[in-house]
This record gives sequence, C-alpha cells and structure tokens, in this order.
Amino acid sequence: MSNYVGVIGYGSFGKTIVKLLSSNSNVMVYARNASNIDFSIIRAKSEEDTVMKELAIAESLEQLCKTCKVIFPVIPSSALRKVARSMSPFLNPSHYIIHAIKGLDYKKNEELTLTNIHTMSQVFSQETNCIRIGCMSGPNLSKEIFENQPTGTVIASEFDEVIELGKKLLTSKRFVVFGSHHLLGTELAGAFKNIIAVGSGVLHGKGYGKNLQSMLITRGLHEIIQLGKYLGADSEAFLGIAGIGDIIATSTSQNSRNFRLGKMIAKGISLDEACEELGEVAEGVNTLKILHQISSELKLALPISNMIYYIVHEAYPLEKALDKLVFYPAENDVDF
Repeated sequence: MSNYVGVIGYGSFGKTIVKLLSSNSNVMVYARNASNIDFSIIRAKSEEDTVMKELAIAESLEQLCKTCKVIFPVIPSSALRKVARSMSPFLNPSHYIIHAIKGLDYKKNEELTLTNIHTMSQVFSQETNCIRIGCMSGPNLSKEIFENQPTGTVIASEFDEVIELGKKLLTSKRFVVFGSHHLLGTELAGAFKNIIAVGSGVLHGKGYGKNLQSMLITRGLHEIIQLGKYLGADSEAFLGIAGIGDIIATSTSQNSRNFRLGKMIAKGISLDEACEELGEVAEGVNTLKILHQISSELKLALPISNMIYYIVHEAYPLEKALDKLVFYPAENDVDF
C-alpha cells in the first residue's frame, strides 16, 4: 500500500481533494470521525471516462503516515498544530506535506502577538522533522470542483520536487496546476483573502451593488499586499491566481463560507449564530483577529481590514462602518 496518497480531513474541501487525487493515485483518508467517511458520493460524481483508483480509510494518523509518503492536510487552521504534533512521531524527512489550509496559527495558551503567529508550513516545520513542505491554494470553491467544473490551483513550495509532485497528483483535463516558489506569499494571500470575502459579503447582504463591492475588493487587496510585504512576502504571489484569483472567487460566490458569513452578519445574525449555521469553519473569523493584532503591533494603516474586524468581532454599527469602510482618504490608487 506504499503507493497511497494521504488526506487528513473529510470536510467539503477534503472530499474535493480526495476526488481530485483519486483520478491519478490511490488515496487513504483519515478523519476524526471515521464513521462520517463515505466514498459513494465521490464515486457518483466522478467523470464518466475517469477510472478512479482505490480509496481507503485509515484507522489512525500512525497508519496514514506509515502508509503514505505524500500527505494533504485539509483541516481547520486552529486544529493543525495539535494534529501535526500527533503525526510527528510517525513522520520523517522523506515525507511530502502539501496542505490545503487557508488560515494562520497562533498558540492558544499564549498571548496573541506577532511573534507567535505562523503560517501552516511554519507549523509543520516547527512540530515535525518534515522538510519538503508546500501548500495548495487558488480559486478552489469546493462545490464547483466537485461538480467537475474546470478551474486551477497553485502548488507553492521552496522545493521543485514538491511542486512537480503536486502537479503530477492533481492535474486532470478539468484541473490545471501551476507552480510557485512564493510559499510565504501564497499562504498569506490565501489567509488574508478571507477577510475581504467577509467584507464583500457584508456589502452584498446590505444590498449594495457591484461598484462598491469591486472597490472594496481592490482596496482590500491593496491593504493585504502592503501587509504581506511587511511580513516578508513577495507581492507577486498576491497578483496571481492564488491571490487575486482566489479573492475574486471567494468575495463574489454564494459557495464561499466567508462571503456567506458576511451576508448573515449584515442581516443582523450574531457571529456565533452565523458560524453555527455555516456548519463548517469560516477561516476569516480567526484571521480577522490575527490581522488586527498584526496591524496594531506594526502600526499599519489598514482601515478596511480593521473595520471588517470591528463589524464581525465587536458588533460595530454597520451604517457607521460603511461610511468608513470604503470612503477613507487615499491619495494614490496604486502605490506599490
């Protein structure tokens, strides 16, 4: 069984990753509740001319790590550090890790400061002896991919072999895979775009049109590029499909959890109720806290991102927020 590729997590995107991988390789899945794993819907949604490989369920993380040399974690960012620690005894430098998590980590038992905020690849580097680490990111709305609609993704890594392996495992006639060496920028773009998606959902929920929505998206992109540069990321990553491509998809689609969360908050639904109704994690909720802390420590002017934080986490009155959300003083349209 050494030719299996591992997937950790079986939420909506976890199922989608399994489906993508299954056209090129055998797949083994581990999820916290193994009883929830049902491959029948994946087989039913496979393309008619695609011969699916074998699908298997791992009884433990140990079994998955010992069976699979390539592992795709697809779980909430808040759970990754604990899972990585559990995997660590069974991992070695020959493993490949390609995560598909668009969030950031901070140690919950420590004060939230810039020094204890980490990307997902940094968590794996800290908690395991894995070296060949990468991420998968892009306009990857799981429902559309699951229905065989064409799109693409980016595999970002410092290592060429990770990028090439990701391409080999995921590429199909309806799914194109690009490569990038901008790992940090790709991870930050994937995390920060969720903030813009929440804000876009708020505007949509209040009945505003595409003019204001597009202004929010472009000015929000400007902010996260500036923030990424302060954190050491190259701006190029934010301008590719893992950056602006993903932002467009998640900031305009009803299939985006973060967009739907913003809509519900605009309708007067509390944050807790909105999260419960979504049923799955909207990473933007946690990322808003992290971005607000980063901007405070670095003394960065991020008026749009911070106003979205106040709307979501401090119930700031929407009508007052909207006056500040977009119409803030800005001398230049583009200055990077």
